Amino acid sequence: MMLKNRFPVLAWVFAASALLSACATPDAKLSKDSVAAYRDAIELGGRLTVNYQKDGQTETLTGKFNWVQTPSAVNVSLASPLGQTIATITVTPESATLTQGDRAPRVARDIDSLTAQTLGWSLPVSGLRDWLQGYATGADGQRFAASPAANTVTTADGWRLTYVSWQDAGAAKPAPKRIDVARVASATVEAMEIRIVIDPQG
Repeated sequence: MMLKNRFPVLAWVFAASALLSACATPDAKLSKDSVAAYRDAIELGGRLTVNYQKDGQTETLTGKFNWVQTPSAVNVSLASPLGQTIATITVTPESATLTQGDRAPRVARDIDSLTAQTLGWSLPVSGLRDWLQGYATGADGQRFAASPAANTVTTADGWRLTYVSWQDAGAAKPAPKRIDVARVASATVEAMEIRIVIDPQG
């Protein structure tokens, strides 16, 4: 009788061990190849989901984005899931300009304060210049280059980045596909999460 009672337990233990081994195997084989060399000029598109705090409540925004980056400027277009333009943003070293519909453009010294005032959440453009290509400056001040095997970093300004998936994880120079970005609330900033999915590049 005792053997009958113990058998299912032993079977469960072996099954659990096999499952854990199966889950661990892919991790051991993840590529250590890091992303391609950084480019000053890129054009990317995709989708994003933003969770942010407004008046003590969590608000969610989903939509599409187009990102055009040159050595001297970044141009971002934000659109609804159906493609209707929500805002266009231009950022240069001198200023940031945001335009919504037929309203007059709004200009500020930095994009964080401008988007916070206009959209209700801060778009971390300076960070995204690196993050979209798989790079960041870590909390230790060191340059971080992501790979499938090393996919998480906390930046010097408090963002937690996780490169969840890749366009081709087995490529010699893998390109990010999904990036989860999170910032913990502090005395000066609200908690915020951004999920970015980058479309394949032709």
